Amino acid sequence: QVQLVESGGGLVQPGGSLRLSCVPSGSIGRFNVMGWYRQAPGKQRELVATIMYGSANYADSVQGRFTISRDNAKNTVYLQMNSLKPEDTAVYYCGAGRYKIDYWGQGTQVTVSS
Repeated sequence: QVQLVESGGGLVQPGGSLRLSCVPSGSIGRFNVMGWYRQAPGKQRELVATIMYGSANYADSVQGRFTISRDNAKNTVYLQMNSLKPEDTAVYYCGAGRYKIDYWGQGTQVTVSS
């Protein structure tokens, strides 16, 4: 049973920053692909960013503002979010898998509001 535990969400003002963390149960080395997705109220879950074999991929809406990274020594994947906008408000989910996303975390709420 794989568990992914996200942390770092919260309330932030527009223009602010947050860093999300995701720690899998067991070794992160099992997962070739890890990513962050989000779901806003009334909308479908959407890709935010993925990282696979060191190569990152971003949604157009976050390109240049968000950075995904992976630290195998700390068994953690991060999402650094800068210049946050109200439209970034959503529940953010960590995903992991061997060749595609097979496992999901419970999500962490990010709210961008003044």
